[in-house]
Amino acid sequence: MAYNIGDPVIYRKTKNSSRPGPRARQVYPLERGETYHYVVDKFWKVVDVNDDEYTVDVVTRTGKLHRLAMNDPNLYKPRFLKYLMFRKRFPDMNAIEQ
Repeated sequence: MAYNIGDPVIYRKTKNSSRPGPRARQVYPLERGETYHYVVDKFWKVVDVNDDEYTVDVVTRTGKLHRLAMNDPNLYKPRFLKYLMFRKRFPDMNAIEQ
C-alpha cells in the first residue's frame, strides 16, 4: 500500500495491563487472569516516506515519531467514514511543527 506525507493512519497497538482503558478492544484475560491482553487504536499521521520504500515515519498527537514498516498488518489507512468519525483524534500537523 502506498502512503503519502500527511496521510492519516491507524495503528492497532497490542497491550497488556491489569486495567484496560475505555478504548480497549478484543480484551481477554491472560493465563492466570491477573492481566488482560487487548488492542488499542492509535491515530497518527505520516510525516515521511523513507527512501528505502519499506518504512514510513508517523507522528502522534503529542509529537512523538515512530518508524513503521509499510507492510505491518497493524498499520492501515482509515476509510472515509472512519476518518470522519475520528478526525479529531488525528494529530494536527500545524500544531505539532510549532
